[in-house]
Amino acid sequence: MTPTSVQNIIIANGQKIPAALPCSIENFLTAQKLLPRSVVVEHNGEAVAPSEFINRQLQPGDRLEIVQVVAGG
Repeated sequence: MTPTSVQNIIIANGQKIPAALPCSIENFLTAQKLLPRSVVVEHNGEAVAPSEFINRQLQPGDRLEIVQVVAGG
C-alpha cells in the first residue's frame, strides 16, 4: 500500500485533491466528474480558456479555482 504522495496533490478551490500527475486540466476535470465546457478555470492565478484545457498540464502543487457556470433566467 502506497500512501498518497504530496507530489500527487492539486489544490482545487482550497481543497487538496489527489490526482494522477502530470495530466491536463481537461482530464482532471473529467476525473472530478465535471464537464469541462461547464466550468471556468483559473490555474495558478491565470484564467484558462476552455480551448486550452486539453493542452494545459497540471503539476504537483498547482492551484485551481473552478467555478461551475449556471445558465438560467
